[in-house]
Amino acid sequence: MFSKGVDSLDRTQDDPAHTMPGLTAGLSGRLLLLTVIFVMIAEVLIFVPSVANMRLSWLRDRLNTAAAAGAVIDGLQAELPRSVQNDTLMATGAKLIALRKDGTSRLLAAAETPPAVDDQYDLSDVSQIAAVRDAFSTLLFGGNRVIRVFDVVGDSDTIIELVLGENKLRAAMLAYARNVFLISIVLSLITAGLIFVSINRIMIRPIRRLTLGMQNFSEDPGNPERIFVPDEGTDELSVAGRHLADMQTQLQRTLRQQKNLADLGLAVSKINHDMRNILSSAQLMSDRLVDAKDPMVRSFAPKLLRTIDRAVAYTGEVLAYGQATEGAPKRKMVQLSLLVRDVRDILALDDESGIEFHDSVPADLTIDADSEQLFRVIHNLCRNAVQALQSDTTSTAARHLSISAQRAGDVVSIVIDDNGPGMPRKARENLFSAFRGSARSGGTGLGLVIARELVLAHGGTIALVEKPGPGTQFRIEIADRTASVQAARTA
Repeated sequence: MFSKGVDSLDRTQDDPAHTMPGLTAGLSGRLLLLTVIFVMIAEVLIFVPSVANMRLSWLRDRLNTAAAAGAVIDGLQAELPRSVQNDTLMATGAKLIALRKDGTSRLLAAAETPPAVDDQYDLSDVSQIAAVRDAFSTLLFGGNRVIRVFDVVGDSDTIIELVLGENKLRAAMLAYARNVFLISIVLSLITAGLIFVSINRIMIRPIRRLTLGMQNFSEDPGNPERIFVPDEGTDELSVAGRHLADMQTQLQRTLRQQKNLADLGLAVSKINHDMRNILSSAQLMSDRLVDAKDPMVRSFAPKLLRTIDRAVAYTGEVLAYGQATEGAPKRKMVQLSLLVRDVRDILALDDESGIEFHDSVPADLTIDADSEQLFRVIHNLCRNAVQALQSDTTSTAARHLSISAQRAGDVVSIVIDDNGPGMPRKARENLFSAFRGSARSGGTGLGLVIARELVLAHGGTIALVEKPGPGTQFRIEIADRTASVQAARTA
């Protein structure tokens, strides 16, 4: 059983679903990709308003240059020569410069043939959304357009106007966008790399270490060196590592116990035949010793018989528990009183034992059960009761063992009661635990374990009942195959 479980763990290592992914194929790669994407989104959110503000700054620089020139020209109060006008237009990159003041407009400089205006923009009141919209309009459609731009000069009421082509503006915006894009790419890669390295060191590396620890342990669960060694820390992954180490330690202990029990069952099965022959021969020789004439031999014969009986009982319990599984119960309607009678005959309680056996099972009571398995259950419980009564040397009251039963609908309840010393606290805590639930020194505790397994195989229940007086009482409830105990209780 143990080796089968280990083999199943080993086979999972060949499954691609259980293989550790590479650095770029697992969480690390996904984290790097997401980091780059999110950083690029942030850069785009920064890029768009930056280009819009660059466009406004470029236009305002031209307007400020034209306003300075306009102030000088306006002070001359005379028309400029054509050569001066051309120089002014060349300095601003405009095709027409005009001033509006006090409701009048004055043309400062103009090309010989002023072009037609495709669009106009008022820079005195521009929202951020409008700036972004106008920037994309220039980038997409501003190659050959002519625009009119005007703004207020400082705090005065003078308005400066420019008519210029968008080709130079678009070229400047494209150069600026290219530079910002390249810088954004570099910053994105650097930022993504730093974030990736940091998160990989803080999270991904410990997670991969936990995963490798689980893989290594699954390859050889019985090896103590495969237990995960957790990091010392207070973060969640360190706590998870410590819990993993504790779980692996507990699992290894459980697997070791299961292996020991499996080895015990195998060893006991191998010596079953020889042990039975040896015990049978010992019983035959002890029977002959009873007829011996030597008084000393005759006095030791009963002790020898009891010792051999204990050895036979112990061997039988270990053999029964060493089996991998109990056979499925072959259920049929059984007369319970006949089973109880067989148990009484096997116990062989005579007057010299000092134990009274009370059979209160109705003669017509039947139970839907496997007769052989139910016999083992009742016999184990009764034998434990007899041993407890025989070991009680302090009580002076009459010792008795009683069995009663009754049917309530589809459920048959069997009660086995004695007035012995009762079960100690340690035995109660490990009531159905093998090799730990024995109430007497040297016992195996297998009787109750076997009884519980057989009762559960019938879909029934077995429980220790608290009673006001001394002694021990067990109640067994088994329902017919057409019902269950819980369903019958709630009916």
